Amino acid sequence: MLRSVELLPPAKQHKRQLYIMSSRQAWIGFWVLGLIWGSSYLFIRIGVEQIPPFQLVFIRTAIAAVGLTAVVYARGKRLPSAWQDIKALLFLGIVNTVIPFALITWGEMHIESGLASVLQGTTALFTLVIGHFVFVDERITLRKVIGLLIGFLGVITLASRSSGEVLSAADSNLHLLGQLAILGSSICYATGNNFSRKAMQKRLEPIVVSASAMIVASVITGVIAYAAPAMGGAAPISFADMTPRVLYAILTLGILNTFAAYLLYYPLINVLGASRTSMITYIIPVVGLLLGALFLNEPVDIRLLIGALLIIASIAVVNLNLYTLFKNFSKSSAPSTLQ
Repeated sequence: MLRSVELLPPAKQHKRQLYIMSSRQAWIGFWVLGLIWGSSYLFIRIGVEQIPPFQLVFIRTAIAAVGLTAVVYARGKRLPSAWQDIKALLFLGIVNTVIPFALITWGEMHIESGLASVLQGTTALFTLVIGHFVFVDERITLRKVIGLLIGFLGVITLASRSSGEVLSAADSNLHLLGQLAILGSSICYATGNNFSRKAMQKRLEPIVVSASAMIVASVITGVIAYAAPAMGGAAPISFADMTPRVLYAILTLGILNTFAAYLLYYPLINVLGASRTSMITYIIPVVGLLLGALFLNEPVDIRLLIGALLIIASIAVVNLNLYTLFKNFSKSSAPSTLQ
């Protein structure tokens, strides 16, 4: 396709080159977002050392809700007022934010941050499987099957790192429940992703959807967090009583890992497409495990390296036609050598 660039008028050549650059920038953003979201599990694990799960989710989503809403109005847009849109956003806020955030946060009270990030990698698998039955243009091809199997094998390899731990029966049960909670969050994300495309595509802009979902999540989790003592749950912790380590972790989680990450995520979908962008979930386990090992002294062994290589290979198999990629880069570099 880039072969035709040399035959275009100069203005159109320039436009085409800008498109190529934006694509390259999107791939840089892809890896940056993988690092940001991969670090979320570290900050969550630190946060639950001191504060209840729903309070952590409330603080995280409230920060994102304020930031994203400010961006919406700064861009001259408005939050939806039609009841049909509000109903869809309520569902999306609960299924794609409240439940998975709560499950991940609770799960990390009982399992390692690295293992949580590994199990979250199954989101891409669930998304493609659900999408196969919902959308005509999201059919699972043989190459996707091979790529997903490679990636899932990497996830299994990494998850097996915790199988050798010696746990009591009670701890083992909680450990299993923690893993199931993370898997449950992956199913929620996959359901929410497909629902968002099916019910809301071309009706609301992504930034409006994100802001609305975060508002829903912050209101619901805020009510639950502060009503918890009346139902026998843990009381919220004041900011003054938080250690600096926990306070910085949850603020970073809200500002960088939620608010800023969502601002970056949707432009990536516009350039790379939903399927390729969703494969970022295979980077997250690698980042999560490495950060857990570096900052929380979680164990590292040869299975970490093997699993990481399998996960990266799965991204290449599903997303990249290496021959076409090499040819395109060769063609795009030829004109620049003549200028």
